[in-house]
Amino acid sequence: MPVRALRAATEPANPWLSWDYVTRNQDDLVRALSQHTTLTFQAVAIALVLALPLGALAHVRPRLAGPLVGTAGVLYTVPSVALFAILAPWTGIGRTTVLIGLVTYALLVLLRNIVVGLAGVDPAVRDAARGLGYGRMRLLLTVELPNALPAIVAGVRLATVTTVALVTVGVVVGYGGLGQLMFRGFRSRYHAEIMTATLLCLALALVCDLVLYAAGRAIAPWSRAGRTA
Repeated sequence: MPVRALRAATEPANPWLSWDYVTRNQDDLVRALSQHTTLTFQAVAIALVLALPLGALAHVRPRLAGPLVGTAGVLYTVPSVALFAILAPWTGIGRTTVLIGLVTYALLVLLRNIVVGLAGVDPAVRDAARGLGYGRMRLLLTVELPNALPAIVAGVRLATVTTVALVTVGVVVGYGGLGQLMFRGFRSRYHAEIMTATLLCLALALVCDLVLYAAGRAIAPWSRAGRTA
């Protein structure tokens, strides 16, 4: 028997899908998935808290829209690995560095959608509110922001799905959620570990997107009614 055939016959199977791997490494999978999910939600939440006032400021002061969106765009173009390397000497190796990077990338997506959503409010609605005596801040908070909710929710959905993918890159500073398992699988050439972590990452992105889609329909039912009409 040729040496290559003999080696293939004696080597253990290394399938891409293995339920045995899942059962034997359940604790690792749960820990990595929990870390991945927590990082994603925290990054998007912090980015949204920052993007809302910045987007409102850009809407109220149009001259600031270009510089704000442009700055966020420049930060977005920095490669994630390079950004983590730049932050590491200041914030250390671990969770903080990854979280700052994720917030930076999510900020541009959210800021753009907020600015576009506020700019897309029907001028007739604004005129009607002004006719009722609404001031600038009341107009923004009670008329423009609610009407911009569909665009804002769309931005949150996009930012969340993007962040789920970017968390895996955090493996370069030792905090990458499911990316840790992928990297370990690549190093050991263990296909089942790579595929399981990849499928969990895809499932997490899909679940988050569906939940946010349902939440958007629930908090902005008027937009659904408008599309139906």
